[in-house]
Amino acid sequence: MTERLKILISPLFILFLTLLITNDFFLKVEFHNAITGKLSDFSGLFIFPIFWSVIFPQRKLLVFISTAVLFTFWKSAYSEGLIQFLTRHFNIGRTVDLSDLIALPMLLFAWFYMENNSMRWSNPTLMVRLTACFIGIVTVFSFCATSQLRYIQSFDQPQYVLLKDPTLQEFHSYDEFEFYKRDSFLVVKINYLNIGEPVESDDYNKNQSIKNLDQDILRLIGDSARLVPLEKITLLKIDTERSVDSLRFNGGRLDGRFTRTKGGKRIMEGFYKMGLEDSTWTIRDTIGNHKVVKTFVNGEANHIQYFSDDKLKSSSRINTRSDTIFNTYMKLATLILCMVGICYLLHKNHRNTAQGHFELKLGWKLLLCFLAPLLIWLFYIGIMLLFVNDGLDTFTVIATLFFIFIIFLPLMFVVLFLIKLGKEIDIFLYLLLFALACSALAIYIRLEALSN
Repeated sequence: MTERLKILISPLFILFLTLLITNDFFLKVEFHNAITGKLSDFSGLFIFPIFWSVIFPQRKLLVFISTAVLFTFWKSAYSEGLIQFLTRHFNIGRTVDLSDLIALPMLLFAWFYMENNSMRWSNPTLMVRLTACFIGIVTVFSFCATSQLRYIQSFDQPQYVLLKDPTLQEFHSYDEFEFYKRDSFLVVKINYLNIGEPVESDDYNKNQSIKNLDQDILRLIGDSARLVPLEKITLLKIDTERSVDSLRFNGGRLDGRFTRTKGGKRIMEGFYKMGLEDSTWTIRDTIGNHKVVKTFVNGEANHIQYFSDDKLKSSSRINTRSDTIFNTYMKLATLILCMVGICYLLHKNHRNTAQGHFELKLGWKLLLCFLAPLLIWLFYIGIMLLFVNDGLDTFTVIATLFFIFIIFLPLMFVVLFLIKLGKEIDIFLYLLLFALACSALAIYIRLEALSN
């Protein structure tokens, strides 16, 4: 097996593996164009069959044929039912795009590359073996990460930017952007943006995504249009397939009053301040007499009201980023207080049983040492579900399990073999203490990310 692993540290395999990971975690988020969309397919179709051929060398031909069939199925609309089923249980996503099949010749390239690198090493060193195993683990990670669901920033209130002197004569709208030519101007409606995984899916994160929206859109569409200079006021009316939007721009950003009408009825109105929602927004139902009133401060909604027939039905406050940070501090303080309380109970139990301590047989100690990390992980998941509002990412949960095993397996040996336990309950208290410590660390990391 170690002889076959050598191809995993070959320069070309490492190059395509690096391209796959870099593209999925950086290039797609930053650029999101046709090149980044295909780069993962080309890289993945090279490393995927090679990796599994190393694992199953007697099934090399089957691996390559299966890769071609599964890739074609995955990229077609026929896999939609399977994707919908998997998405309910795992963080998986993909885009139906048959043009991705252009990457299939990479399988042929990978086949001949394996054939030309079939020579054996006479005596691979331990370092080479460990390096190959590590790259194998990274490869498995890349396979999982490349199918992770992409994060998008959508907009409850419309987002437009204004550009000047576009060079292309025809712009074709698609899901992400809609284009409207008006004389020497190009109006771009942004339906959503591809972003990195947000710390918190809130209005603050949205505001960060659109801070330099006109510059970002100009770079993404790849046209040599120009930015509209600040202080140039432009009033436009855009007829979309769904409504008519009246826009006011300051430079290239929405600024001032916005109204949306449909069927002669005003269904949305509000104000922008350099691209950010400001003051009060009203959204009306086109069928009944229902409306929603949102209040914004610095682009963040902090209050929402629901009306029916002009009667207030409900009113609620919305947490801004500063509110979230304060609440996170309180959660961290609560976890620390719980840890202090458990430490006090452990000390009290130890002091009250100074003459006789609780003892376990060797077999039970060993069993507990290996079961304890799993129990700590389960406690940790329960605590985090209680403290984190937007749930837990599947990938992060699995990675945390490995982290807990590495850290707390040796710690449990210390607890059970070197520390004298006062009572049976002390085992449970230690497990809970370690789970709280993991949770406090996770909350602290989250707090740091929220504060940046």
